[in-house]
Amino acid sequence: MRQAKAKIISNEITAGVHLIWLDCPKIASEAKPGQFVMIKCGDGEKFQLRRPFSIHQVDKKGFALLFNIVGRGTQWLAQCQTEESLDILGTLGNGFSIAPSSKNLLLVAGGIGVAPLYYLVQEALKEKRSVTLLYGTADNKRLPIPPPLKLVSATEDGSVGKRGMITDILPDYIGWADQIFACGPLPMYKTMAKMPELRDKQVQVSLEVRMGCGLGVCYGCTIKTKNGLKQVCKDGPVFDLDDILWDELKD
Repeated sequence: MRQAKAKIISNEITAGVHLIWLDCPKIASEAKPGQFVMIKCGDGEKFQLRRPFSIHQVDKKGFALLFNIVGRGTQWLAQCQTEESLDILGTLGNGFSIAPSSKNLLLVAGGIGVAPLYYLVQEALKEKRSVTLLYGTADNKRLPIPPPLKLVSATEDGSVGKRGMITDILPDYIGWADQIFACGPLPMYKTMAKMPELRDKQVQVSLEVRMGCGLGVCYGCTIKTKNGLKQVCKDGPVFDLDDILWDELKD
């Protein structure tokens, strides 16, 4: 983990969400799919805590973040201009882990949960693994997904792909997968946890919760698991689906 100043290369809206590229080769070289960074937003008087962001893409010069505006911190970040610099801590947390024997990877993205999975797709395709992405959104405002992975879409309003939730079509693809990786809202995870088809599968999920420090110091992101209390920022954000006590988490 390091603290770094990252210059903004671009900051634009793509498919209704904000995509920001940062020039920061040191953090980019250390990043792994599923990890995150903490960004200092604004000045210390208005924004006392840093905000966590999943790493969305990586190249040789830097990395990208994909986010929705959900509060003052993301509103401030969305208004930042090219050539401005951001104060960043990273990389943080434990990311996704692909087993060497896994050839077929099934990814399940709910809404903005596609952000960290996109980076996982990049790395999996470099390793010549077969990837299928199940991508669910409320409507047709969704990130364009390039080939060669197989994309299966679902929207709540039926505007793209099948009508309904992405978990409605998940059982059709479980048998093909050696491993399953997911990122999305809590209700999606709770539905997955109740699926009998997933009981014998390796399923890793990335949790998005409120974080104070991102370093495991404040204990503000503590959750209950079958193996005791865990901190999402330090022990996660990626966990095994069957390790978390989902009934203890509030929507």
